[in-house]
Amino acid sequence: MARTYTVVNQKGGVGKTTTSINLSAKLGEYGLRVLIVDLDPQANATASLGVERHKLNTGIYELLIGTGNVNETILHHPRYNISLIPSTVNLSGAEIELIDLPDRDKRLYNVLTPISDRYDYIIIDCPPSLGLLTLNGLIAARDGVLIPVQCEYLALEGLGQLTQTLHRIRQNLFPELTIRGVLLTMFDGRTNLSADVRAEVQKFFPEQVFESYIPRSVRLAEAPSFGMPISVYAPDSSGAKAYDALAREILLSDGYDLKTEKKHG
Repeated sequence: MARTYTVVNQKGGVGKTTTSINLSAKLGEYGLRVLIVDLDPQANATASLGVERHKLNTGIYELLIGTGNVNETILHHPRYNISLIPSTVNLSGAEIELIDLPDRDKRLYNVLTPISDRYDYIIIDCPPSLGLLTLNGLIAARDGVLIPVQCEYLALEGLGQLTQTLHRIRQNLFPELTIRGVLLTMFDGRTNLSADVRAEVQKFFPEQVFESYIPRSVRLAEAPSFGMPISVYAPDSSGAKAYDALAREILLSDGYDLKTEKKHG
């Protein structure tokens, strides 16, 4: 059964989609079967892989409301060795439509459970909100949530609300929900600011901050416009090396022997 991680932070622009795409691509390079779920109506993860959402007939919306077929919805990208459940324009109305459906907070969990054994990892990219779509993403997070935190003074703003939300979900819906790790993004080692933010985040999450961090990078910002993960667009860049370090850190803690893993390519 796949390890399922949900990438979440209600703040926008902190690197959720960048992390979902580039972590998944690196896991795929190590020969693992990876599925990305684009749960954001903005469909940035879908676009970042070069998929034109306006040309799609079905996506995560249809699966959530029960009119789609998951086998017909999943797209596979052989070049990157990853698969995708895309987002489409229809998802923008899902928050309202889900309200009246049974098991409205477990719809994504129910979609992914039958196909979980096809993959080693499922990475869910959530919208920048704490609405019903994100709630579905959290309840589907069998193995925990990944929280990207931008290295700025307001980094902790909203983290209290997020942790309260996670606490309420544990109490009422999903007691096993855990924080898999907190990832510092847009880190600039030349400034005191990034070091100060790291120290503050570690106070907030004493044992859950990844050793790996993602630097500020023009290449990382450029890659989505070319429909490529950073490991393909600029494989020697600092961003590509950072996501490789993150992937290795996660794989090692998940029990993989990287000496025997073979990179896809």
